[in-house]
Amino acid sequence: MTQLQFQRHRRLRSSAAMRAMVKETYLHKEDLIYPIFVIEGENIKKEVHSMPGVFQFSLDNLGAEIDEVVALGIPAVILFGLPAEKDAVGTGAFHDHGIVQEATRLIKAQHPELLVIADTCLCEFTDHGHCGLIEGDQILNDSSLDYLARTAVSQAKAGADIIAPSNMMDGFVTAIRAGLDEAGFENVPIMSYAVKYASSYYGPFRDAADGAPQFGDRKSYQMDPSNRMEAFREAESDIVEGADFLIVKPALSYLDIIRDVKNNFTLPIVAYNVSGEYAMIKAAAINGWIEEKKVVLETLLGMKRAGSDLIITYHAKDVARWLEEKK
Repeated sequence: MTQLQFQRHRRLRSSAAMRAMVKETYLHKEDLIYPIFVIEGENIKKEVHSMPGVFQFSLDNLGAEIDEVVALGIPAVILFGLPAEKDAVGTGAFHDHGIVQEATRLIKAQHPELLVIADTCLCEFTDHGHCGLIEGDQILNDSSLDYLARTAVSQAKAGADIIAPSNMMDGFVTAIRAGLDEAGFENVPIMSYAVKYASSYYGPFRDAADGAPQFGDRKSYQMDPSNRMEAFREAESDIVEGADFLIVKPALSYLDIIRDVKNNFTLPIVAYNVSGEYAMIKAAAINGWIEEKKVVLETLLGMKRAGSDLIITYHAKDVARWLEEKK
């Protein structure tokens, strides 16, 4: 046995202190963005049945949720709106008194230091559920851009710190950047859903946001999960058009894409830990099949290791608590 030649890698794993000394990747509260669903109406705090622990909040119940987010040290929220009425062009998305705009004003009045990110899309506000205008069964690209820019400007006027367009229309970043600049919001950054796949992991979100398409699907504008090189083209065009952050969505089945984008572009990379990923962990934990805390922290650490700088996650409040416990 004395003649064997091998490396003793276990030396650096021999104790908790040793493992901490050589740890390469860290998860911090400052990495987290918490999604919140705001709904028109009163006295509403309704749990999303497919997403245990996630709720729809009316404005009169939103304040307490925001107080908790701030107390936990989470630096940012991203808002999704559920309007009382919908129409063909998604008027509620760009109305100055739309639900996202009113929620933004409430949050900024209550906690001005909390970053408010506004999801900028039409799907939650259109009666057909698509992310752009339609003609027959066709989703119109260029005609949708003006409405998306109007939505972004309305959100910025309400106080949104960051605009996060998720619609995947070609040219949406340049249209929104031009609209913001013309309206005097040249300093408001764009967190683009640059690499967004047509994923089956979005199912529970459609329960939460009431935004499922009424016909067809979104495969003509969201990306094919089979494609890797297409992500480079999408990210590069959004950078040229004026994006300040790049979102990769979903995260868990697209860690290779997160790493690709991180290796090839210098903007901050945001992983969206989507509703289906959240729901699977929650369901397994409720059934006692996994240890929720350990699995969530390992999952999000994997997203950081893959290259994400920030993570949009429904686990954010739990993670903030767990990270505080480790101090």
